[in-house]
Amino acid sequence: MTTHSHVKHLNSLEHHLLVAMPSMDDGYFEKTVIYIVEDNDSGTMGLILNLPNEQMTVGELLHHFKYPIVEALPYFDDPVFVGGPVDPERGFILHRPLGNWQTTLPLSDRLGMTVSEDLLKAMAAGKAPEDFIICLGYAGWTKGQLAEELQQNSWLTLPYNESLLFDIPAERKWHTALGTLGITPEFLSMEAGHA
Repeated sequence: MTTHSHVKHLNSLEHHLLVAMPSMDDGYFEKTVIYIVEDNDSGTMGLILNLPNEQMTVGELLHHFKYPIVEALPYFDDPVFVGGPVDPERGFILHRPLGNWQTTLPLSDRLGMTVSEDLLKAMAAGKAPEDFIICLGYAGWTKGQLAEELQQNSWLTLPYNESLLFDIPAERKWHTALGTLGITPEFLSMEAGHA
C-alpha cells in the first residue's frame, strides 16, 4: 500500500474528467477531455485523452524502444496521445485491468496508470492489458490554478466514466462527454454569445 505524501483536498477532482467548454479557443486544450490523475494541495495533474500524436503510433513507439514485436499486433496502428504540454518525453499508460507492473499507480479497482517500461515490453510481445491509452506528456496546474479556470467556466467536470475513457473513439470523446451532461456544443456557444 503506497501512501500519498500529498493531502487530497475536500473537493478533489481526482479520478474525474475535465471537459473543455466550447468557448475555450486555446489551441492546445480546445475540445479536450482530460482524465485527472492527481488533484491535491501540490497542484493537479491530468492526461488529455483525445489528442492523437500525429507522428506516433503504438507500433512506432514500441520500435523506438527496440522491443522485438510479435507479428500482427491488433493495436500496432493505434495512436499514441499527446497527454499534455508538460514533459512531452515522459510516457504514461492508463489501462484496465490493473495487472502487475513495476510502477503502477492504482486509480480505481480496475484502472491503473503505469510509467514503467515492462508494460511496453509486454505490449510488444502481444500481452497488453485489455484496454489502454498511451500518453506522452501531461497537463499540469499549480495549486489553485484549476479552481480558478473552473470559476471562469473554462471547464466542465464529469464523474469518471470508464466507457468514455476506453470505448468511445478519440474523435468522439468530446461530443460524447458533453452529451452525457445533456449539453450540445451549439447550445453552449449560443449561450456564451448572449452572456
